[in-house]
Amino acid sequence: MTNALSKLLETRDWLMADGATGTNLFNMGLSSGDAPELWNADEPQNIKKLYSLAVDNGSDIFLTNSFGGNASRLKLHDAQNRVRELNRLAAEIGRDVADAAGHPVIVAGSVGPTGDIMEPVGTLSHADAVEMFHEQAEGLKEGGADVLWLETISAPEEYKAAAEAFALADMPWVGTMSFDTAGRTMMGVTSADMVQLVNSLPNTPLGFGANCGTGAPDLLRTVLGFSAQGTETPIVAKGNAGIPKYHDGHIHYDGTPELMADYAVMARDCGATIIGGCCGTMPNHLKAMREALENRPRGDRPSLEAIAEALGGFSSANDGTGDDAAVPARERRGRRRRG
Repeated sequence: MTNALSKLLETRDWLMADGATGTNLFNMGLSSGDAPELWNADEPQNIKKLYSLAVDNGSDIFLTNSFGGNASRLKLHDAQNRVRELNRLAAEIGRDVADAAGHPVIVAGSVGPTGDIMEPVGTLSHADAVEMFHEQAEGLKEGGADVLWLETISAPEEYKAAAEAFALADMPWVGTMSFDTAGRTMMGVTSADMVQLVNSLPNTPLGFGANCGTGAPDLLRTVLGFSAQGTETPIVAKGNAGIPKYHDGHIHYDGTPELMADYAVMARDCGATIIGGCCGTMPNHLKAMREALENRPRGDRPSLEAIAEALGGFSSANDGTGDDAAVPARERRGRRRRG
């Protein structure tokens, strides 16, 4: 399938994605508990600013403000009938920003989890999940998104439902999962499991990987797990900017721009092709990441010990794949994590 992201991947050996959505919007005045997606209609200038901050600081790809834009999550705000509208607006604003950039920039339509647990553990059926994801995908497509971007998924069943929905929408896609429980997703998926899942899909993604989780070191360990499987599909790394701390009534992430620059280069050396940030990643982080990716030469694939030394220790002794029982744990975090 020929599309904007595929074309860009053919010309570059790495691409930089964006940073945080929620953290940036909270700084613009979004209240905790409010639906960010409503701002696509009510505060479009702030959404344009969000996207522009990513592009202006070096992002080749930015995600739309539509993470929670499915019917199940919007129902919590009595906006379940506005799915198509809010997703269309998220992509339309993004399309305007990307088209004005003067160079290729990818508008990635963000699709987060439904918020429900799928059968047989929960009550959400496969058919209903496909319907929800399809509705959201059509809105993003209508607004001009280049690619759909599934993120922060824990359950393989939900990943499969989204893949099916995106095929119905006839849209290319990228899909990441969140590995936040001793190297696994909340539903127990390991990095090796995810590679097998991606390879088994009838509608394979253009790229796959990990986002969010428990910090940059853990995320890079997961990326190494992807690379170890010998996959040829581009790998995505979108790690948080350090560890969240509660300070003066709000959550602050302790990762410095310097740490995120080191993370970006190490992500590339671990095998990631698309590199960005997640929670806590601000424009100054993105600027430092871009400069590092452009100016630092490629290095050898880093060891787990090198990752821990540079970015801090891991939150668990291993990641469930059985290869890293002797990894430094969080207590032995590197010197610069708290900088």
